[in-house]
Formats: sequence, structure tokens, C-alpha cells
Amino acid sequence: MGPPKQKASSSGADVSSLVNLFKTIGLAQSKAAEAAKNAKSAAILKELIERHDLTAKDLDEKQGTLTAALAAQGGKLGEDERSYILDAILDGRLKSTDQVSAAAKYLDSHPLPVDQAGFDQECGVGYSITPEELYTKVAEYVSSSAVSAWTNFGAAIGTLKGTPELRWANPLELKNSVERAFTEKLGPREATGKSKEAKKDAQPNSTTQVSALTPEVSTSSVFEQGFLGSLHKVGENPQIREDLRIAHLDFTKGKVHTRFPPEPNGFLHIGHSKAIFVNFGYAAYHGGRCYLRYDDTNPEKEEARYFESILETVRWLGYEPWKITYSSDNFQRLYELALELIKRDKGYVCNCTPEQIKANRGGETRGPRVACAHRTRPISESLAEFEKMKNGEYKPGQAVLRMKQDLEDGNPQMWDLIAYRVLESSHHRTGDQWKIYPTYDFTHCLCDSFENITHSLCTTEFIASRQSYEWLCDAVDVYKPRQSEYGRLNIEGTVMSKRKILALVNEGYVAGWDDPRLYTLISLRRRGVPPGAIISFVSGLGVSTAASNIQVSRFDQSVRGYLEGSAPRLLMVLNPLKVTIENMPDGEVVWIEKPLHPKVPELGTSKIPFAKHIYIDKDDFRTVDSKDYFRLAPNKTVGLFQAPHPITCTSFKTDPATGEVTELICRLEHGEDGKVLAKPKAFIQWVAEIPEVGSPVRIDETRVFHRLFKSDNPAAAEPDFRADINPNSLEVVKGAMVEVGFWDLAKKAYEDAKKESRERTEVVRKTNSGSDHTLDGTPVATSEQLVGNECVRFQGLRVAYFALDKDAKVASLDEAWDAKPGRQASDYIVLNRIVSLKEDSGKSA
Repeated sequence: MGPPKQKASSSGADVSSLVNLFKTIGLAQSKAAEAAKNAKSAAILKELIERHDLTAKDLDEKQGTLTAALAAQGGKLGEDERSYILDAILDGRLKSTDQVSAAAKYLDSHPLPVDQAGFDQECGVGYSITPEELYTKVAEYVSSSAVSAWTNFGAAIGTLKGTPELRWANPLELKNSVERAFTEKLGPREATGKSKEAKKDAQPNSTTQVSALTPEVSTSSVFEQGFLGSLHKVGENPQIREDLRIAHLDFTKGKVHTRFPPEPNGFLHIGHSKAIFVNFGYAAYHGGRCYLRYDDTNPEKEEARYFESILETVRWLGYEPWKITYSSDNFQRLYELALELIKRDKGYVCNCTPEQIKANRGGETRGPRVACAHRTRPISESLAEFEKMKNGEYKPGQAVLRMKQDLEDGNPQMWDLIAYRVLESSHHRTGDQWKIYPTYDFTHCLCDSFENITHSLCTTEFIASRQSYEWLCDAVDVYKPRQSEYGRLNIEGTVMSKRKILALVNEGYVAGWDDPRLYTLISLRRRGVPPGAIISFVSGLGVSTAASNIQVSRFDQSVRGYLEGSAPRLLMVLNPLKVTIENMPDGEVVWIEKPLHPKVPELGTSKIPFAKHIYIDKDDFRTVDSKDYFRLAPNKTVGLFQAPHPITCTSFKTDPATGEVTELICRLEHGEDGKVLAKPKAFIQWVAEIPEVGSPVRIDETRVFHRLFKSDNPAAAEPDFRADINPNSLEVVKGAMVEVGFWDLAKKAYEDAKKESRERTEVVRKTNSGSDHTLDGTPVATSEQLVGNECVRFQGLRVAYFALDKDAKVASLDEAWDAKPGRQASDYIVLNRIVSLKEDSGKSA
């Protein structure tokens, strides 16, 4: 049998050429690839570009997107009609895909010449409404309608948007106006963004955000607009049989069902936080359900610690799975469908070597395909061979089950993918029951089908897989979910490859998978980054089909902004220098009550002592003064944060051997004899030395993390990423000091976190059968998963943000501790710098 003929219009070279052409009109790579997939619309778009010389017109991404929409929706139009719409896009009359769609429909039913007034009215050209006019119309509707609860919010928006006068109103402004009108009529909606009635209807544990563990983040607009806002409604995804759709709706009851399906072969990284946010968040926003499904089909790479870490990380980020499931739950059902695939002559056992299979599929260049010699073997023979595979009569690589797809298709995901292979590894849940294991390409879509997933949300590298996903569901005649792809999240200046991180760990460049210099989620947690800061960061990026390639500095700035409004503030001295106040009596102690945050009174206050001996930071003193220096120097006065009076340096002592300043002698300026003191030009941080009250709190180690890599693209380094490693990425400071208020703050933060974690876990155990698994060490929800030393966070005033490291030992944080919090003999205090107070360039040499 000779090689199959390829469709010229679908060849890899032609598709690549189209993608490159489409990028010239402003389309991003992912959108250009999507536009090239459909042969008909791609041909129209190509014709529009060439006929109107669009490459030379410097279109922006928005115009390019609208032009692609015209190609997709204007298939029934003639060249002149498409040209008219294109002109309206280029001159700015049509500004949205909705307008382009309306224009295509209008010209399909209204032949040329165009009735300008009719076209403009139908397509929203020149539409204008002020915010005040918009709110007036919305308020009139809300006050006169049967709106009685916040559950009517979405329906109200839909109704208003369907009215002719508001059809083209800005969606966000419309939503804000409806929200304002609802608030005035019904009072504020609840903090979660759902009304009480909606909460009763929703699953109580589909998404939980706990105030202390994951402070609430407003993310509603992400799910209302853009990529997520345009997704299909439940049940709208087409099926080959109507009864499949009916059965699906009967199971889902119209509720959104999503899933987060990680492979348990490594620790989750920052990129996974977007997938968690999208899948759990989208379901929660719509009152639906999200599964945590472990894709455990490769026992050679799976370990129990990964299963446990994945559940812990999902819960730490603030989300609760509706059910915890496993692909292995379906091994028998998947096997039966594999038999059905063979019986329908849509699958066959192939005995080619891996090298032969690769060559037959076009090799590295994806050239002409050659049908496998076993592709036409009789069904009965493939069934017998598959049984031999199942019984362990073949070694790995000697036989595979392949899908009989379409070798002439331009999509490599249709070139007879492997469905089952032989593996000689014991599975953590099924033991040695199976010798054959399904591949991702066979398993994923079918498990989505079994669980009645309404929205199979994944990243754009799976765009090509959508075709095989749908092919397989139809081939075995099961419900077919709809796969939709969004752009993945990448952080520049780091590595997220499991292979590369493993090399860093094994070769001693980092201290483990949770080393705070990495961007695994367990690393970020250990560093002290709050889970709410990560969700806020991801939400702020939005969700679209474009990849988000974000610099480390932008992530840090997002974390910094989050902590600014939530972290309590303590006086801290990183490099202490002793100060003796000569005019203050020995033994005198002044207690000062100060706020833990000047703008967040709910965080409370702390009491700190002020006495004759204090410490300031070495960087806040110079022996030689200058005009542009405002901190402490000989005969110079500075203020002390929260202290009652400023101080003036009168002299200093030095180490005779090194010349280093060891102590300052200062005078307290308290305005005796009615003298009015000028306000100091600068204030510096300090802590008092009073051992009797445990002041200061001495920090054994303060770990300051700089960038692990010197460049934004470690992968480009020669000979490999190791050459880009920053040798000075970890700085350990010994002997830092923190105000004595640290103890009460730490104790309260720890107790509050434990209390909320217990309450949250109790809700899960009562309502979530998916967390009750106990077989073979399957991870379960526990309150311990949500609380660690990192929940003790604060800003060292004018220094940085810090969190307690997991290596720290603090006896008074123990729940059984009933004495006043304070340092014990066994304590060892280790702080991690979460992030600096301003952008830190790091140390590269």
C-alpha cells in the first residue's frame, strides 16, 4: 500500500505559510494558528489580505482580530460585501466582533448598494450613550421589573443587553450600572459575589476563599468578559445524537462542570495557578462544580508525594474540589471502549517499533505519511493482539493500540495516535492488575465525557488536540465535551521544566523543590507569598488565547501591592548598631502603643518599649555628613518612628582594630524649657534593648532571595541553563532584630489560620464525598494542609516583607502553649524575605 495523498491545502508547509501571513495583520501566533485551521475562512482571510494589501497597512491586533472574524463569518458574502465591511473595520466604524457579526448578517440579507442609515443602526455604528444616560435606563428597568434578589443579576444584564437602545452599550459599563441599581434596590451583595439564594443552590465547597488564608479577590469581570465570558452555555456543545445531550443535561442540571487534571509526576508551578484559577474559578462563579482529577496513567513517573502536594496546593490557593477522582477509576471502562474502538474498525494493534511509527508519521519534518502495515489487519486479529497485550505477552515497545484516524489530514493529532501501550510498572492504586495503560490522548477526552464536563478548559498548546478529542468521543459514541483553549502563563527569568528543576535540586544549586528561589507553588508558599496574592496576580492578567509571558519583576510588584494593604508592620533592624541615649535614666521604660498598619485599623496595635539602649540599622548612620543625606550623622538630628522624641548624635565609638563604628552616643531631644523642636527631615527604624521584657526579638537567620538566574531567558544560555545561574542568589543575614510585638502577632496569625483551616476542612468533610477517599494512601482534606509557618507575615518597616520559614522552631506557636508568647531556649527563628519594598535588581555577580 503506497503512501496516502496529502491534501495540498492542509499541508504543514501551507499552514505555516498562512500563519506567517496572518501575523502580518497584527494577529498573535495563537490567533493566527486558529485562523489557519479552517480551510474556507483561511482562504477568505488570505484573499482579503492580498486583495487589499493589508500587510502594508500596519493593522493593530484589534483590527486584525476583526478582519479574521469577518473571514470566519462572511463566508456567504460576495467580495464587494466583504470589502465594504473591511473598510468599516479599517476606518473604525466597526469596533467589536459583535458588530462585525451583525454587519455580515445585515449584508447577507440586504444586497448592495448599502443603505447607510440601516447598516449603521443595525450594526451599532456611531452608537453613543453617556454613563448617566446608561444608568438612568438601567435604574428604570430595575425599579419597574420583578427583580427581588441578587440571583436576578445575570438575567437582568441579559435582558437589558437585548433591548435595542442598549444592545451596543459597553458591557462593563452596563454591568456596573446594573450592579449599582441592584445595590440601591436590594442592598450590597454578599462578599463572595453571590446572593444568599445563589449560595444555597451552589455546591458549598466548589470554591472556598477564606479571609485569613486567602483574602478575597474580586475576579468577577474575568469570568464575565473576554475568553471566559464568551464560552458556550451548558448543553450548547453539539452531539452526534440528541439523546447524549439530553442525558448530559439530566446529569448536570444545567450547572457548569469543569476539572483540573494534573499529572501526579511532579510539583505544581506558577503556571498551574492559572489553570487552577480558570477551572475552579469559572465553575464557582457560575455556581457549578470542579473536579480535581489525577491523570494517573503513567505509573513509571507517579509518586505519592505528588498526589498529596497537588491537593494541598489546590486547597492552599483557596479552592475545594467538588470530587477528587482519578483516571485510574475508569481503567475498566476505558479498556471496554478500546475494545469497542477496535470492533468499529477505528482502532488496530500495531507491532512497529517506536522508530518505525515515528518515521511512518512523517518523521521530524512531518513529511508524507506511510500507513502502518498493520492498519488493515482484521478486526478479530487486533482484538486477539490486544488481549495478548493485556495479558502481558508483549514487552514495552513491542505492541501498541493505535486509533485509525485520517493520515491525509493536515493535523498531526489525526495521524493514528497511540491509545494504549504496555508498561511493566506497578500502579499505586491498581497494583499489578493491568499490564496496559491508556495514553493521555485516549484517556483525557473520555474521562471528561464520563464526568459530564461542560467546559474542558486547557491551554493553547492543545489546540491541535481538539480535533482528535472530538473524533474519539464520536468514534465510540459517547457524550462529547467542548474543549476551549486559553493562553498559558509563563514567568520569565526562571525555569519551570520538571527536568531542569530536578537537575537544580540534584546538583545542589537549590535546597529542594520548595527552595524559595524557584517558582513551584510550594516554593512560593514557603517564601511567604500569600495565596490570595497569586490569585490576584493571575486574575489581573486576564484570560485570553494569548500567552502571558511575565517578567519576574512584574510578579513581585503584584505581590508587593497585595501585601501593602494586608501585612501588619513591625519595627525591624536588619544590621543592628547600638545606640546609648545619654540623657535618659537607666531603667526608665516608656511603652508606646502603635498601629500595626496606618491604613488598616482592623489589624490592631502593638506595644513596644523605648529605653536608654536602642538599636538602629547601620545603614542609617554615616560618620561624614552631606547635604543630600538626611539620616543620622555626628551632630545631626533624626526622628525615630513612633518614638516620642527625636535624637541627636553627639559622638560614636569604633573598633580600634577595624575602625568599624560599634556604638553611637545620642541625646534625646524632648524640648525642655519650652523649646519648640523643628520636625526632623527623616525618620529611621529602631528597636529597644530591654532583656527583661524580651526586647528585641533576635532573628537567627534572615534569608534574602535574589534572582536565581541572571537573564530573562535562562534556556538561551550556552551550553545550557546552568551557565545563567546567579552565584549570589541567596544572602543570609545573621542577628537581625524585630520589635517585641512580633510574638503576639505571630501567635495570633497562627491561631487564626488554624481556626479557619479547621472550620473550612470540617465543611469539606461534611459536604464533599470526594475528600473521603482512603484507598492506598489517597490524599484527603486535612486542616494541616492549609497552615504552616509561612502564615506569619509582616512588613519590616522600611526594610521588606518577611515570613517565617518552615525551618523555624518557635515553641510558643504550639497550640498547647499557655504561657505568654516569647523566646524559648529551643527556638530558632528563620525569616524569608517575601519581596522587597521596591523593585530589586538582584545580585548577578
